[in-house]
Amino acid sequence: MLDGYERYRSFRVGMPVEGVLCITLDRPGALNALDKTAHAELSAIWPQADRDARVRSVLLNAEGRAFSAGGDFTFLQEVVGSHAARVKAWHEVRDFVHNILNCTKPIVSAIQGPAVGGGLAAALLADISIASRTARLLDGHTRLGVVPGDHALLIWPLLCSLAKVKYHLMLCEPLTGAEAERIGLVSLAVDEAELQQKALDTAARLAGGAPTALRWTKHALNNWVRAAGPHFDTALALELIGFGSPGAQEGLAALQERRRPDFRRGSE
Repeated sequence: MLDGYERYRSFRVGMPVEGVLCITLDRPGALNALDKTAHAELSAIWPQADRDARVRSVLLNAEGRAFSAGGDFTFLQEVVGSHAARVKAWHEVRDFVHNILNCTKPIVSAIQGPAVGGGLAAALLADISIASRTARLLDGHTRLGVVPGDHALLIWPLLCSLAKVKYHLMLCEPLTGAEAERIGLVSLAVDEAELQQKALDTAARLAGGAPTALRWTKHALNNWVRAAGPHFDTALALELIGFGSPGAQEGLAALQERRRPDFRRGSE
Protein backbone atom coordinates (compact mmCIF):
# COMPACT_ATOMS: atom_id res chain seq x y z
CA MET A 1 0.00 0.00 0.00
CA LEU A 2 1.36 3.40 -0.97
CA ASP A 3 2.37 5.56 1.98
CA GLY A 4 -0.54 7.77 3.04
CA TYR A 5 -3.25 5.43 1.74
CA GLU A 6 -3.08 2.73 4.42
CA ARG A 7 -6.63 3.29 5.69
CA TYR A 8 -8.28 1.87 2.56
CA ARG A 9 -9.42 -1.75 2.82
CA SER A 10 -11.56 -2.24 -0.28
CA PHE A 11 -8.77 -1.70 -2.79
CA ARG A 12 -5.00 -1.60 -3.11
CA VAL A 13 -3.23 1.66 -3.81
CA GLY A 14 0.21 1.79 -5.42
CA MET A 15 2.36 3.74 -7.85
CA PRO A 16 3.62 1.31 -10.54
CA VAL A 17 4.98 4.19 -12.62
CA GLU A 18 6.16 7.53 -11.27
CA GLY A 19 3.21 9.89 -11.07
CA VAL A 20 0.53 7.22 -11.70
CA LEU A 21 -1.65 6.40 -8.72
CA CYS A 22 -3.09 2.92 -9.27
CA ILE A 23 -6.34 2.06 -7.46
CA THR A 24 -7.06 -1.67 -7.74
CA LEU A 25 -10.44 -3.03 -6.59
CA ASP A 26 -9.39 -6.04 -4.56
CA ARG A 27 -12.28 -8.31 -3.62
CA PRO A 28 -11.93 -10.84 -6.46
CA GLY A 29 -13.70 -13.57 -4.48
CA ALA A 30 -16.79 -11.33 -4.40
CA LEU A 31 -16.27 -10.20 -8.03
CA ASN A 32 -15.27 -6.82 -6.59
CA ALA A 33 -18.83 -6.06 -5.49
CA LEU A 34 -19.02 -2.77 -3.63
CA ASP A 35 -20.27 -3.00 -0.06
CA LYS A 36 -21.03 0.00 2.15
CA THR A 37 -17.36 0.44 3.07
CA ALA A 38 -16.19 0.22 -0.52
CA HIS A 39 -18.68 2.87 -1.63
CA ALA A 40 -17.46 5.25 1.05
CA GLU A 41 -13.78 4.57 0.34
CA LEU A 42 -14.13 4.85 -3.41
CA SER A 43 -15.66 8.28 -2.86
CA ALA A 44 -13.07 9.48 -0.36
CA ILE A 45 -9.93 8.63 -2.33
CA TRP A 46 -10.46 11.15 -5.16
CA PRO A 47 -10.02 14.33 -3.08
CA GLN A 48 -6.95 12.74 -1.48
CA ALA A 49 -5.45 11.93 -4.89
CA ASP A 50 -6.24 15.46 -6.00
CA ARG A 51 -4.27 16.92 -3.07
CA ASP A 52 -1.33 14.51 -3.40
CA ALA A 53 1.56 16.27 -5.16
CA ARG A 54 3.07 12.89 -6.10
CA VAL A 55 0.05 12.07 -8.27
CA ARG A 56 -0.16 13.29 -11.86
CA SER A 57 -2.70 10.77 -13.16
CA VAL A 58 -4.84 7.95 -11.77
CA LEU A 59 -5.46 4.41 -13.04
CA LEU A 60 -8.56 2.58 -11.79
CA ASN A 61 -8.51 -1.17 -12.37
CA ALA A 62 -9.59 -4.39 -10.70
CA GLU A 63 -8.17 -7.71 -9.58
CA GLY A 64 -9.58 -10.95 -10.99
CA ARG A 65 -11.99 -11.76 -13.78
CA ALA A 66 -14.57 -9.05 -12.99
CA PHE A 67 -14.25 -5.31 -12.79
CA SER A 68 -17.17 -5.06 -10.36
CA ALA A 69 -20.38 -6.98 -9.80
CA GLY A 70 -22.10 -3.87 -8.39
CA GLY A 71 -23.55 -3.31 -4.91
CA ASP A 72 -23.66 -6.28 -2.57
CA PHE A 73 -27.00 -7.61 -1.28
CA THR A 74 -26.45 -6.50 2.32
CA PHE A 75 -25.96 -2.90 1.24
CA LEU A 76 -28.96 -2.99 -1.11
CA GLN A 77 -31.20 -4.59 1.53
CA GLU A 78 -30.34 -1.83 3.98
CA VAL A 79 -31.20 0.86 1.43
CA VAL A 80 -34.49 -0.84 0.52
CA GLY A 81 -35.45 -1.28 4.18
CA SER A 82 -34.52 2.05 5.76
CA HIS A 83 -35.40 5.67 5.00
CA ALA A 84 -32.33 6.80 6.95
CA ALA A 85 -30.12 4.51 4.83
CA ARG A 86 -31.63 5.97 1.65
CA VAL A 87 -30.90 9.52 2.78
CA LYS A 88 -27.34 8.53 3.68
CA ALA A 89 -26.91 6.83 0.29
CA TRP A 90 -28.19 9.97 -1.45
CA HIS A 91 -25.41 12.03 0.10
CA GLU A 92 -22.77 9.36 -0.51
CA VAL A 93 -23.63 8.76 -4.18
CA ARG A 94 -23.74 12.49 -4.88
CA ASP A 95 -20.29 12.90 -3.30
CA PHE A 96 -19.03 9.80 -5.15
CA VAL A 97 -19.89 11.24 -8.57
CA HIS A 98 -18.83 14.82 -7.88
CA ASN A 99 -15.54 13.75 -6.28
CA ILE A 100 -14.55 11.86 -9.43
CA LEU A 101 -15.57 14.74 -11.70
CA ASN A 102 -13.80 17.32 -9.55
CA CYS A 103 -10.53 15.41 -9.18
CA THR A 104 -8.17 17.55 -11.28
CA LYS A 105 -5.84 14.65 -12.07
CA PRO A 106 -6.66 12.77 -15.31
CA ILE A 107 -8.26 9.37 -14.63
CA VAL A 108 -7.98 6.21 -16.75
CA SER A 109 -10.09 3.09 -16.15
CA ALA A 110 -9.36 -0.49 -17.28
CA ILE A 111 -12.55 -2.56 -17.49
CA GLN A 112 -12.61 -6.35 -17.76
CA GLY A 113 -15.35 -8.93 -17.29
CA PRO A 114 -18.64 -7.87 -15.69
CA ALA A 115 -18.89 -4.17 -14.83
CA VAL A 116 -22.06 -3.20 -12.98
CA GLY A 117 -23.34 -0.66 -10.46
CA GLY A 118 -21.01 1.70 -8.64
CA GLY A 119 -17.96 0.10 -10.17
CA LEU A 120 -19.30 0.79 -13.66
CA ALA A 121 -20.14 4.34 -12.60
CA ALA A 122 -16.55 5.02 -11.55
CA ALA A 123 -15.18 3.41 -14.72
CA LEU A 124 -17.35 5.46 -17.08
CA LEU A 125 -16.82 8.72 -15.19
CA ALA A 126 -13.07 8.34 -15.83
CA ASP A 127 -11.60 10.70 -18.40
CA ILE A 128 -10.37 7.81 -20.56
CA SER A 129 -12.16 4.45 -20.25
CA ILE A 130 -10.53 1.38 -21.79
CA ALA A 131 -12.44 -1.90 -21.89
CA SER A 132 -11.55 -5.39 -22.97
CA ARG A 133 -13.54 -6.31 -26.06
CA THR A 134 -15.18 -9.13 -24.10
CA ALA A 135 -16.07 -7.03 -21.05
CA ARG A 136 -19.76 -7.05 -20.12
CA LEU A 137 -21.14 -3.64 -19.16
CA LEU A 138 -24.58 -3.52 -17.62
CA ASP A 139 -26.66 -0.93 -15.79
CA GLY A 140 -29.23 -3.09 -14.05
CA HIS A 141 -31.19 -0.46 -12.14
CA THR A 142 -34.54 -0.90 -13.88
CA ARG A 143 -34.36 -4.67 -13.38
CA LEU A 144 -33.89 -3.89 -9.68
CA GLY A 145 -37.01 -1.73 -9.89
CA VAL A 146 -35.39 1.72 -9.57
CA VAL A 147 -34.20 4.61 -11.75
CA PRO A 148 -30.54 4.43 -12.95
CA GLY A 149 -29.60 7.49 -10.91
CA ASP A 150 -26.01 6.90 -9.80
CA HIS A 151 -24.35 8.05 -13.04
CA ALA A 152 -26.04 6.76 -16.17
CA LEU A 153 -28.64 9.50 -16.68
CA LEU A 154 -25.84 12.03 -16.15
CA ILE A 155 -23.09 10.70 -18.42
CA TRP A 156 -24.51 8.17 -20.91
CA PRO A 157 -26.50 10.69 -23.02
CA LEU A 158 -23.30 12.75 -23.39
CA LEU A 159 -21.31 9.73 -24.56
CA CYS A 160 -23.72 8.12 -27.02
CA SER A 161 -27.12 8.73 -28.59
CA LEU A 162 -30.28 9.06 -26.52
CA ALA A 163 -31.83 6.25 -28.59
CA LYS A 164 -29.04 3.87 -27.52
CA VAL A 165 -29.22 5.06 -23.91
CA LYS A 166 -32.95 4.38 -23.69
CA TYR A 167 -32.52 0.94 -25.25
CA HIS A 168 -29.78 -0.20 -22.88
CA LEU A 169 -31.05 1.43 -19.68
CA MET A 170 -34.75 0.69 -20.03
CA LEU A 171 -34.23 -2.93 -21.12
CA CYS A 172 -31.12 -3.58 -18.97
CA GLU A 173 -29.46 -4.78 -22.14
CA PRO A 174 -25.75 -5.54 -21.58
CA LEU A 175 -22.98 -4.38 -23.89
CA THR A 176 -19.67 -5.98 -24.69
CA GLY A 177 -16.62 -3.74 -24.54
CA ALA A 178 -16.47 -3.83 -28.33
CA GLU A 179 -20.07 -2.63 -28.66
CA ALA A 180 -19.53 0.01 -25.96
CA GLU A 181 -16.63 1.39 -28.00
CA ARG A 182 -18.69 1.31 -31.20
CA ILE A 183 -21.45 3.49 -29.74
CA GLY A 184 -19.03 5.79 -27.89
CA LEU A 185 -19.74 4.67 -24.32
CA VAL A 186 -16.05 3.89 -23.71
CA SER A 187 -12.95 5.50 -25.17
CA LEU A 188 -11.28 2.34 -26.45
CA ALA A 189 -11.70 -1.45 -26.58
CA VAL A 190 -8.70 -3.79 -26.75
CA ASP A 191 -7.99 -7.50 -26.40
CA GLU A 192 -8.14 -8.57 -22.76
CA ALA A 193 -4.47 -9.62 -22.81
CA GLU A 194 -3.53 -6.05 -23.72
CA LEU A 195 -5.91 -4.25 -21.37
CA GLN A 196 -3.84 -3.61 -18.26
CA GLN A 197 -0.69 -2.60 -20.13
CA LYS A 198 -2.60 -0.31 -22.48
CA ALA A 199 -4.34 1.39 -19.56
CA LEU A 200 -1.07 1.78 -17.65
CA ASP A 201 0.70 3.16 -20.72
CA THR A 202 -2.13 5.65 -21.20
CA ALA A 203 -2.00 6.77 -17.58
CA ALA A 204 1.80 7.09 -17.84
CA ARG A 205 1.46 9.26 -20.96
CA LEU A 206 -0.93 11.52 -19.06
CA ALA A 207 1.44 11.63 -16.07
CA GLY A 208 4.20 12.77 -18.42
CA GLY A 209 2.09 15.48 -20.05
CA ALA A 210 1.80 19.18 -19.22
CA PRO A 211 -0.11 19.07 -15.92
CA THR A 212 -1.76 22.46 -16.10
CA ALA A 213 -2.89 22.01 -19.71
CA LEU A 214 -4.32 18.55 -19.00
CA ARG A 215 -6.06 19.53 -15.76
CA TRP A 216 -7.59 22.67 -17.22
CA THR A 217 -8.68 20.77 -20.33
CA LYS A 218 -10.37 18.22 -18.08
CA HIS A 219 -12.03 20.96 -16.03
CA ALA A 220 -13.38 22.72 -19.11
CA LEU A 221 -14.64 19.52 -20.73
CA ASN A 222 -16.33 18.40 -17.52
CA ASN A 223 -18.44 21.56 -17.61
CA TRP A 224 -20.51 19.67 -20.21
CA VAL A 225 -21.17 17.11 -17.48
CA ARG A 226 -21.73 19.72 -14.77
CA ALA A 227 -24.28 21.41 -17.01
CA ALA A 228 -26.29 18.18 -16.83
CA GLY A 229 -26.28 18.41 -13.03
CA PRO A 230 -30.06 18.94 -12.73
CA HIS A 231 -30.66 15.70 -14.65
CA PHE A 232 -28.37 13.88 -12.21
CA ASP A 233 -30.06 15.42 -9.16
CA THR A 234 -33.48 14.40 -10.44
CA ALA A 235 -32.41 10.86 -11.37
CA LEU A 236 -30.64 10.25 -8.07
CA ALA A 237 -33.59 11.53 -6.03
CA LEU A 238 -36.00 9.36 -8.02
CA GLU A 239 -33.73 6.34 -7.58
CA LEU A 240 -33.62 6.75 -3.81
CA ILE A 241 -37.38 7.31 -3.60
CA GLY A 242 -37.81 4.20 -5.71
CA PHE A 243 -35.80 2.07 -3.29
CA GLY A 244 -38.75 2.37 -0.90
CA SER A 245 -41.22 1.02 -3.46
CA PRO A 246 -42.73 -2.47 -3.85
CA GLY A 247 -40.94 -2.66 -7.19
CA ALA A 248 -37.53 -2.40 -5.54
CA GLN A 249 -38.50 -5.00 -2.94
CA GLU A 250 -39.46 -7.42 -5.73
CA GLY A 251 -36.36 -6.56 -7.76
CA LEU A 252 -34.02 -7.24 -4.85
CA ALA A 253 -35.85 -10.47 -3.94
CA ALA A 254 -35.53 -11.65 -7.54
CA LEU A 255 -31.79 -10.94 -7.54
CA GLN A 256 -31.30 -12.84 -4.29
CA GLU A 257 -33.40 -15.77 -5.51
CA ARG A 258 -31.75 -15.76 -8.96
CA ARG A 259 -35.02 -15.44 -10.85
CA ARG A 260 -36.66 -12.98 -13.22
CA PRO A 261 -38.55 -10.25 -11.32
CA ASP A 262 -42.33 -10.14 -11.56
CA PHE A 263 -43.28 -6.50 -11.21
CA ARG A 264 -46.96 -7.37 -11.38
CA ARG A 265 -46.64 -8.28 -7.70
CA GLY A 266 -47.93 -5.38 -5.64
CA SER A 267 -48.26 -1.86 -7.01
CA GLU A 268 -45.71 0.76 -7.89
